[in-house]
Amino acid sequence: MVNRIIVGAHYGLKDWLAQRVTALVMIAYTVIFLVALGRGTVSYASWKALFAQEWMRFATFLFVASVLIHAWVGVRNIWMDYIKHTGLRLALQVATVLWLAGCAGWAMQILWRA
Repeated sequence: MVNRIIVGAHYGLKDWLAQRVTALVMIAYTVIFLVALGRGTVSYASWKALFAQEWMRFATFLFVASVLIHAWVGVRNIWMDYIKHTGLRLALQVATVLWLAGCAGWAMQILWRA
């Protein structure tokens, strides 16, 4: 039996699982959205009626959160793989987190504004 010393951040399994779960959520939302939209003619009134339902707002925010998590895992891995300077990598990761948090806040504002 060979003893291996494993080093690193140990993101592998969590990243892999996060990518797969968020992808499944995005696929499920897309199917639900297409079915909900395909029930009749697409107009402003039908669009407004669809998003007036709380379950649709929640499902849409779950979709947005999944996209943001999916993007974070992918972009963080790009920064970790290709940016060797630690300070620059940290700055890019912080900028990415701030951008994604801003996108989440904007999505909430759009979905739940009066």
